[in-house]
Amino acid sequence: MSEPGYFGDHSMVRRVMRTRAVGLTYGLRALVVGAVHPLLYVGTAENTGYRTMPYTRLALTGRLFEAVFLGSKAEADRALAFTRKKHVLVRGVLPEDAGVHYPAGTRYSAFDSRLMFMTMAFTFDSAEVMYDVLVRTMTDGEREGLYQDYVRWGELFGMSVDAAPASYREFRAFFDEYLASEQLFLTDEARMVGSYLSGQRRAHPLGIPVQQLTAAFYLLVQGSLPPRIRRMYRMNWGLAEEVGYRTLSQAVRATHAATPVAPVLRSALSGRSAPAYAALADRERALVGSGRSSMPGIDPRNWVQRNSA
Repeated sequence: MSEPGYFGDHSMVRRVMRTRAVGLTYGLRALVVGAVHPLLYVGTAENTGYRTMPYTRLALTGRLFEAVFLGSKAEADRALAFTRKKHVLVRGVLPEDAGVHYPAGTRYSAFDSRLMFMTMAFTFDSAEVMYDVLVRTMTDGEREGLYQDYVRWGELFGMSVDAAPASYREFRAFFDEYLASEQLFLTDEARMVGSYLSGQRRAHPLGIPVQQLTAAFYLLVQGSLPPRIRRMYRMNWGLAEEVGYRTLSQAVRATHAATPVAPVLRSALSGRSAPAYAALADRERALVGSGRSSMPGIDPRNWVQRNSA
């Protein structure tokens, strides 16, 4: 018997997050959607290596999250302690206006419980959407269970439980209203970074098999985005893209539906996604080590460094 973690083997969060179709897509989607919150984007970009090695940071984040979702309490506690140590460095003020709701000078901190909740919100929403799109439609009870697991997850990272709505229904009403509000704002840099992370912009050519695989992967991420978010990123999305997305997502769902009668699929479709993210990070480190940029056109310096000359 494996050592118990903070979430039981039959919890919704484990059922969802050990599904590789979710584990390999929800993180990128959460980053792309979450970039519309200026405090989250700027706080991350200004205080981490995000501009230089975004995929390496994504791989680290995915590994830490999976340690808490899927690991033992000891493994989770190590991930939580590491994260808290890193969060000490993430604090500051917006150096420039980021829309009318976020003027220059607005403070942010990784320990701000409200911002912790918004991080949880983008992450939970993406996990929920990708499971619905790629696996099956959850029941109302399953959604509530997954949401409550995510609230617990946020608490483990330091979020006050009072920062989150009490129920899934309350959360969905809040979050849908937020996504339709005027609070959303993309800085020019966030738009360009998101265009890389969503596959809209490609940094370097890949071999044909890998290119085809990543194109399918990015199509799923782009198609799962709310239409307003795609418009904010100025994505080219028409009938051909929509048909391709629906065809591909339905094929992935069909594969998961066949799993009970094809046990050989189980090991391929279920488990941790960290190894795949690690391979992505290895490629990025090789690119950067050879003198190339992971995201050409993105200035790796922070705001002070750019404006001190």
